[in-house]
Amino acid sequence: MIHVIATITALPGSRDAVLALFHKNRPAVLAEEGCISYEAVIDVPDFGAIQTPLGNDTFAVIERWESADALKAHGASAHMADYGRNTKALLASRVINVLQVC
Repeated sequence: MIHVIATITALPGSRDAVLALFHKNRPAVLAEEGCISYEAVIDVPDFGAIQTPLGNDTFAVIERWESADALKAHGASAHMADYGRNTKALLASRVINVLQVC
């Protein structure tokens, strides 16, 4: 199984617009062969000292894929290319971590 943590930082004030595009694209991703889960997450407000906040402009996407091949097919899909084009002007940064269980 492959795990992905994508940390997405929108331009100031643009996070809601990016999340709207994410949620519009999500059903197509969940329908992909090999997709186990695909969720956007934001900070729990005022959680306390244990938390390192992402901040108001940032969210993370937590993904699980059956295989590296399934993740590669996801990255090459037409709907992800559209999502990338639609969000590009709204993003400050994007960091993708592809992980496996050790």
